[in-house]
Amino acid sequence: MSLTRRASYAWAAFIATLVLLGAGYLVVGGSSDDRALAGAALPAGPHGTGGPSGDWRNWDPRQWLRRAGDFINPVIDGVWGTDRMRAAQGWSNTVGAGVADAQGVSDPVPSPVPAQPENHPYREHAAASGKIFFDTPEGPAVCSGTVVHDPAHPGRSNLVWTAGHCVHAGRAGGWYRNVVFVPDFNDTGDNGRARGSLSALVPLGTWWADWAETSPEWISTGAATGGAGAPFDFAVFHVRQARGITGSLEETIGTAAPQVDFATSPAASGVPVGVWGYPARKPFDGFSMFRCTGPAGRLSVADDQPTLYRVGCTMNGGASGGGWLTRRADGTLALISNTSIGPTPAAWLAGPRLGPEARKVFDTVSARFADH
Repeated sequence: MSLTRRASYAWAAFIATLVLLGAGYLVVGGSSDDRALAGAALPAGPHGTGGPSGDWRNWDPRQWLRRAGDFINPVIDGVWGTDRMRAAQGWSNTVGAGVADAQGVSDPVPSPVPAQPENHPYREHAAASGKIFFDTPEGPAVCSGTVVHDPAHPGRSNLVWTAGHCVHAGRAGGWYRNVVFVPDFNDTGDNGRARGSLSALVPLGTWWADWAETSPEWISTGAATGGAGAPFDFAVFHVRQARGITGSLEETIGTAAPQVDFATSPAASGVPVGVWGYPARKPFDGFSMFRCTGPAGRLSVADDQPTLYRVGCTMNGGASGGGWLTRRADGTLALISNTSIGPTPAAWLAGPRLGPEARKVFDTVSARFADH
């Protein structure tokens, strides 16, 4: 059976799950080999590893690039080998469990829903989901992301949707470095933290981001704790081909990427969603994909900002940026949010409603590469 056909069966199974939800059911769902495989198709750019924009070990706050047009991410071969991938920490944006106590538009706090491991191989069950690696002042970190449809290149998308805090530190910092996307990371589940070659962990290659956008609201107000900027905590980045790959990212994962839906009502409550990610903090280890499914309620973190979605789920740091998918009336899948915030200990996740601000971010990246 072809990869494309197998992957299409996986999406069909997910649609069936959302049909049940729509009907009112809650479904709980450092070696030489490393150095050779860790890079993308192009060598290090003119910035190399020197200077404030290219040196991933230099985090002088006076030189940290932070403006919307400052993103730069030169390919550095060998940065992402197995050792650094294993050392990467789950990145998160934490809030107190009572964040919405004073907000009248929030729905009741959902009960914790245990995250369920996704079935292997991931290419047959959640092909569009993957893992994001990047460098921060605190060291290597991980988030989650989703390959999404690009209207400028139907069927050949190189766009990844994630959280703003997975690419930019917000008001206290700037753009993270060495940002890469690994589709279907650890696809077969045979490689744990202590074993496994890089080729097994990244079966579809390591895709370096060559441009990223997040909202100006996240850049100016976003914070790592407390929920500041969460309603605008989204980002899109474009990737270049991984080493040895001839097709686009969408063609490589072997299935149609979900479209992004910017039209869902901001007052919607009970929207059936599936949430995917690679949680990396205990009791998780970051090497397995998990999912939560259920009805998404509303969460307001500020009276003057858009309402977020919230769903019961026990995923934690590392799941940030993972896609929230739902089934539209025509039967197609659409991405309506991404994981942004959650409490400690993990009990629920919340993500922004994707409105006009998110559309502007998305359209900017798509248009930038329309002629490529």
